[in-house]
Amino acid sequence: MGKKAKDKKKGKGAEKTALKTEKKLSNKMKKALKLTGEDDIENVVAQIEKEEMKRQKVIEKTIDPPTRRLNFTLIAHPDKDQLCMFGGEFFDGQKTILYNDLIFYNIANNSWNIVKVPGAPPSRCGHQMVATSANGGQLWVFGGEFTSLSQSQFYHYQDLWVYYIAEKKWEKITAANGPSARSGHRMVLQKKKLFVFGGFHDNLRSFKYFNDVFTFDLEKYEWKKLEVSGLAPSPRSGCVMLPTQDGRILIYGGYSKENIKKDVDKGIVHSDAFLLQPDKNDSTGEKWKWVHKKLSGNYISPRCSMSATMTSSNSTAYCYGGVFDVEDDEEDLDSKFFNDCCLLDTDKMQWKIMQPTRGKTKPKFEDNIDEHVDMTSEITASQKVSNDGVFTVTVGPAVQSSATKVQDEKVSIFQPCPRINCGLAIKKGILYLYGGMFEQGEKQITLNDFYSIDIKKCNEWKTIIEDKNSELSWVGSDSEEEESSSESENSESEEED
Repeated sequence: MGKKAKDKKKGKGAEKTALKTEKKLSNKMKKALKLTGEDDIENVVAQIEKEEMKRQKVIEKTIDPPTRRLNFTLIAHPDKDQLCMFGGEFFDGQKTILYNDLIFYNIANNSWNIVKVPGAPPSRCGHQMVATSANGGQLWVFGGEFTSLSQSQFYHYQDLWVYYIAEKKWEKITAANGPSARSGHRMVLQKKKLFVFGGFHDNLRSFKYFNDVFTFDLEKYEWKKLEVSGLAPSPRSGCVMLPTQDGRILIYGGYSKENIKKDVDKGIVHSDAFLLQPDKNDSTGEKWKWVHKKLSGNYISPRCSMSATMTSSNSTAYCYGGVFDVEDDEEDLDSKFFNDCCLLDTDKMQWKIMQPTRGKTKPKFEDNIDEHVDMTSEITASQKVSNDGVFTVTVGPAVQSSATKVQDEKVSIFQPCPRINCGLAIKKGILYLYGGMFEQGEKQITLNDFYSIDIKKCNEWKTIIEDKNSELSWVGSDSEEEESSSESENSESEEED
């Protein structure tokens, strides 16, 4: 008994020491920022929320298509023939812009409406949003992060908001025992409850990844941390989280990193799958368990930042894009961006690849059912971390998916370009894709293109909005300009010689 008490006391002491150290580092950074003229990010966020409260009336108007963005949410309207978009970010090489736009896309007349409501949530990215038809329609938003213009500060949210669609009203929900501040988490609606899993918290001094599960009861307005039995998924962010028809929840993939030594992090791209399911022997509905699951069908290569959305029946998920970094040598990184559209049958737990066709040709789905592939392995080879300030991706062995090969052979069939963290939503059998980002050398090209495809006919992608002048959106950093200037001077010098 005495030994246990000592261990417990020791743990608390270590925790207090860590908190003191973090506080000292935080205060030191605040002093340094004050000297540069940049305000503390907590003050910035508080001021934004205060300004939103000052808004006196609802403003609703038709606008041009949304600006370039990634790490936003795009979901189907719970009742109307519309899509709902909220938040996101844009980085031009010098500064980061965060959004709290609430925008509705009217499918029938191809128009965009923005709704500005008093007391809206502060700008954010890396959050989650789900919709329900209850009480005239509701949009629920949890978490995410805010970044300073210079990307020297990050603020993670742990707030929960609801937008009442019929009333055009935002409400911040105050309920105890919710998840800690985080972004990159996932959230789904299942049996009148919000389920939140995973995510990360990174303030540039330390980071932490999560694998906890919280539920929010939409009738009782109560948070609860689930005590789940079984072997849980390792902590991660950016995974695919899907509700199934039979009341279970599927977790696939994701990303995490661990600190090996000072200033050296090791990244892991996860490609395993787990089912969160109710305990059959429990009549209260409070007991859940993790079950490790092997997915069969077509092989999907490891990747980060793949977007996913479900059909209304919760029977099939559509996933698009992602990235995997390949280390050519100690200094060069070659990022492999994907533009394959992958289908996951959540009834059979089976992957397929969508192959768009022309005209009335019968829809094709790459489906190697006879070749059951175990996709539970992790990428654990020596890796190097590439951090864009919000989502971190890793370097590892190059892997080419069969989907990429199929597209190489069918170059005549149009496919949206490779990208990460785009918006995906399905409404009335049509899959919509908006925005995202890809890298072009040192440039991060954020997109504002918009496409649709009939998932039943599986014909060619339709371009709703073409991305124009995307390269001009990248201003570049001061170091890039200096490097470019240096290269220009060297070139002129060689010409003179």
